[in-house]
Amino acid sequence: MSKREFMQGNDAIAYGALYAGCRFFAGYPITPSTEIAEKMAAELPKHGGRFIQMEDEIAAMAAIVGASITGVKSFTATSGPGMSLKLENLGYACMTETPCVIVNVQRGGPSTGLPTGPSQSDIMQARWGAHGDHPCIAVTPSTVREQFDETVRAFNLSEKYRIPVIIISDEIIGHMREAVNIPEKGELPVFDRVKPTAAAENYKPYNSSSGDIPPMANFGEGYRFHITGLTHEETGFPTNSGAVADREGKRMQRKIDANYDDIVKVEEYRCDDADVILFAIGSVARSAKDAVDTARESGFRLGLMKPLTIWPFPDKHVAKYSGKIKGILVAEMNMGQLTGEVIRASAGKFNVKGLLRTDSEPITPSQIISEAENVL
Repeated sequence: MSKREFMQGNDAIAYGALYAGCRFFAGYPITPSTEIAEKMAAELPKHGGRFIQMEDEIAAMAAIVGASITGVKSFTATSGPGMSLKLENLGYACMTETPCVIVNVQRGGPSTGLPTGPSQSDIMQARWGAHGDHPCIAVTPSTVREQFDETVRAFNLSEKYRIPVIIISDEIIGHMREAVNIPEKGELPVFDRVKPTAAAENYKPYNSSSGDIPPMANFGEGYRFHITGLTHEETGFPTNSGAVADREGKRMQRKIDANYDDIVKVEEYRCDDADVILFAIGSVARSAKDAVDTARESGFRLGLMKPLTIWPFPDKHVAKYSGKIKGILVAEMNMGQLTGEVIRASAGKFNVKGLLRTDSEPITPSQIISEAENVL
């Protein structure tokens, strides 16, 4: 039987990581994510794991990449300024196809901005912050229970596709408290990376002959292999071949694009007969759901599309409403990062408007209803 607890969103992320099998956390305190580190410091030793506070966010990211290479499920947590510092080593994890999880509890920016105020302005940073073409998976919970569940899913996706996965939260969800039914062991699926079956002397860390996701051996288990952030052959050693760079870049992108249906998760609420659909993530999705119910009491047929995966972007879910609705209102706490993506995905087939707020105050249901009327 599941255990019911009243907990904070940041704590739910920590417990979700432990449930998924995480046994290493490296981080550096930063508002509004610090409670995740505090909880992991208290809980990891009880599960045979290790916690370490690094000297900065750059080192914390490097540490979880190194731990993952040895086979330990690892993650770190931060907020906007710290996420900016992690990006070089995040790019290294992308290039080396190293599973790990990074939590960004968003706050106002740029720079140190509004440390205690909520924001959703790191959406594009999650997708394009690390330089170069690379695939990306980012999940976006909006409740405390989803903080738990989506953390478990983030680890599963990371291990399954050999890719760093970002959990995009925000200050409101991170610090709110709700009653949560903690699932029993085995109630949620937990995925572990696929290991090679070849003899150690024949192992090639990026051999994709069996598929786009090569099996991953652990350092310290008899396998010797090379890892580099440079473009590399299937052996892991560097190459200057443009043909190899093209082939491997396309393979890494393909392993995500070809699995859209497995990776992309979207909740749709009362969308079947909606005239206008609200598109919102995180804490804003909570206001949007209330707006749907309130508007329907007066006959205004709103619906809600709430992505739990924001990267890859849920293009198919947006496009399927072509010819079925009058428009989409995108409510977000930034200057339009999601609105632009919804416009792109709509391909001009219906009206798209943005309700944008950047003053660190929550978007309210009444604001959403008022703005949605302008979409008609």
